Amino acid sequence: MIFLTRLARSVMVLAVLTVAPVALARDSLTLGMQLEPTGLDPTAEASDAIPRVVFPTVFEGLVHLGVGGTVQPLLATDWTVTADGLTYVFHLRAGVRFQDGTPFDAETVKFSLERALAPASTNPQKVALSHIDHVDVIDPLTAAVRLKAPYGSLLQVLGWPAAVMVSPASADGNLTHPVGTGPYTVADWQRGSAITLARNPAYWGPAPHLASVTYRFIADPAAATAALKAGDIQGFPAFPAPENIAALKADPRFTVDIAPSEGETLLALNNKRPPFDNVLVRRALSHAVDRQAVIQGAMFGYGNAIGSHYPPQNPGYVDLTGLYPHDIAKAKALLAEAGYPHGFTATLRVLPLPYAKRAAEIIAAQLAEAGVTVVLQDVEWATWITQVYGQHDYDMTIVAHVEPMDYDIYGRDDYYFGYSSPAYKALLARLDATVEENQRLAVLGDIQHRLADDAVNVFLFEYPYFGVWDARLRDIWLPTPVQLVDLATARFDDTAPGTAARGATSAGRWLAWSLGLALLGAVALAAAKAGPRYVAGRLTALLATVLAASLVIFLALQVIPGDPARVMMGMSADPAALAALRHQMGLDLPAPQRYLAWLAGLVRGDFGISYTYRVDVGALMAERLAVTLPLTLYAVALSTGLALALGLLAALGAVRARAGLGGGRIDALLNGVAQLLIAVPNFWAGTVLAIVFAGTLHWFSAGGFPGWDAGLLPALKALTLPAVALAAPQAGILARVLRGELVEQMGQDYIRTARAKGLSQVQALVRHALPNALVPALTILGMQFSFLLAGGIIIENVFFLPGLGRLVFQAVAQRDLIVVQGVTVGLVAAVVFVTFLVDLANAAVDPRLKGGRRP
Repeated sequence: MIFLTRLARSVMVLAVLTVAPVALARDSLTLGMQLEPTGLDPTAEASDAIPRVVFPTVFEGLVHLGVGGTVQPLLATDWTVTADGLTYVFHLRAGVRFQDGTPFDAETVKFSLERALAPASTNPQKVALSHIDHVDVIDPLTAAVRLKAPYGSLLQVLGWPAAVMVSPASADGNLTHPVGTGPYTVADWQRGSAITLARNPAYWGPAPHLASVTYRFIADPAAATAALKAGDIQGFPAFPAPENIAALKADPRFTVDIAPSEGETLLALNNKRPPFDNVLVRRALSHAVDRQAVIQGAMFGYGNAIGSHYPPQNPGYVDLTGLYPHDIAKAKALLAEAGYPHGFTATLRVLPLPYAKRAAEIIAAQLAEAGVTVVLQDVEWATWITQVYGQHDYDMTIVAHVEPMDYDIYGRDDYYFGYSSPAYKALLARLDATVEENQRLAVLGDIQHRLADDAVNVFLFEYPYFGVWDARLRDIWLPTPVQLVDLATARFDDTAPGTAARGATSAGRWLAWSLGLALLGAVALAAAKAGPRYVAGRLTALLATVLAASLVIFLALQVIPGDPARVMMGMSADPAALAALRHQMGLDLPAPQRYLAWLAGLVRGDFGISYTYRVDVGALMAERLAVTLPLTLYAVALSTGLALALGLLAALGAVRARAGLGGGRIDALLNGVAQLLIAVPNFWAGTVLAIVFAGTLHWFSAGGFPGWDAGLLPALKALTLPAVALAAPQAGILARVLRGELVEQMGQDYIRTARAKGLSQVQALVRHALPNALVPALTILGMQFSFLLAGGIIIENVFFLPGLGRLVFQAVAQRDLIVVQGVTVGLVAAVVFVTFLVDLANAAVDPRLKGGRRP
């Protein structure tokens, strides 16, 4: 009794140490992000996630786009424009240095802009920057940008992330190790989990208030809300769950910013495909769609209706929302005039985005009232980029265009809208040739009218920007065309209420070594009993299986639609830049050559370089395995312990019931518990656990992983809820198997002999029945381990853990095929190896086996 009391006290102390939050210093901030950037160089890829992290925190440009799109000085203090509009002379800020110590000067400006124009450049704004002919260095602090023809939008383009200044000494490494002139440096990137920025002590401007800022990647909207409420993050720019905004606004712990963005949300129409090549049909659809109903249903009332491809907050906006009022009768009349009195059938390809899915269902119902039958077809992002955006294979689709001032896309004949208008191109040319501001605004009005008159697309609404912040945060966000999170001015006000932040202590990585040594020891002991011939045969079969699997996996991935290069470049991909990137990635090589090169690399232990992260796939897998393997072992330990308890007690109850000593109710109850554990989906259990123990009780974090360097207790604390969610159904299965085997063994002759020698039922059960019942249980346990190791994708995404499962999920979405191949082959090898270990374990446990042979 004394022992149990002391044990209980120890457990309570450990629990307090584990779950007690530690306050973070007020100069540290953790923010949430829905998408992880594929790289960290905004001049190389078009991903919207890249500038959210590094612009203008790490990288800066010559100018800065302020509130309302006004052009303001940054690395350039001022500039002049010649009368002919062909030369822009920039005077540069003195004393600016890159974070590696190299100076910023006019040579840097020349290098940065001309690098973006190079044939091998993959700059996402290469088309816009191509108006530049060359750059001249006047003196170290003066650079002259020479244009091919007048281009009135140059200053706005130079304020975009793709036009940041980069150092010749470090430009090639910016994808993974960015070096800029900004107030922060990239201190750490835990791929799949978080990016941490640290204050730049040598920054040329005022020092930022925050010493460090961490971005944690949380893709699921429900998980984002839970992380905010649990205090795991103190803010979420571009918050992805408009359905939760009202509740968060009512919570005094948070402040909510709702502002317009550059995201023009469209029902995009394929203007080259009948019947959408008929302007009367396009106008009919515009009349058939009730924009306000779409905003209410898809965005829960947030967002502003638009009548053209232009955001209302920008200078020169013209309100054209009244041009096509919701009018079903008018829509039917226009369809009849176009030759479709009975309507038609069309396909609407729907991206896996909440707003797109909700809007698609509403619009399909509205178009049905006008006689148009809409077939909804779900399509993932990578397939959409390849088939819809790249191949123009679609009728209609719903998407938000988030690039600032991107009305020029309607002037591209090869753009996926299929719109080609000489009159519109003439307007764009006139805008480029116009420098005077009022004249430019007039041309912008004409541009909006032309797009609306031609009803190129059904212009729905401007996607609202939601920012949810800890109530103590101040000066963190600016409503600019590029949606800045202004970390240079962000600070905490400790007098305001807010969420409790969490911290951690430091510890080593001894756990991985301990697990590895224990595994090697277990293999050696079991192999000694099974025999060398048996072990050699099983290892040969293992290698053959992995080799066959590598070929099957490679061939299967070749038929998946989606070009990795196009996915990385995004919707603004320049064809030349796209071709250059495909060559860099080796995607222009024949498939057999790619397979043999990959297989040769596997033999050498080289898994290749990730298309997305541009790092070694083997190192990436090892980094993620440091989360997945402990999570799997943790779940196995929990499921085994729970299964042993349930199985032994249920079997004892069943045996006692057979003997007429009672226990039937206990058996039935525990069987019911096991069945319940099996029936509850682990993702649902994980969500409930996060809501209760993280969001409400604040005992554990709602997700994420602090890393083993943060300490053993914080790491195990982060893995506890997902391990419980994974372990529960496996414990139910194992308990039922164990209970059945134990009941069967308790009826054998050797048990009756043991009882005749004076052993009690419990002693006979534990000493004699359990070892024999463990043989099939070990087989099941091995299968469960393989399942947990390879099948934790859902749970890792629910708790946004940077493990192998989440890595595969992200790699498939991004068409990072080299990562998918490597991880899948690695998991196949792991499953086969675990099966091999189970066979050895059976040989070590089963007294009927000797030398690896069955009698």
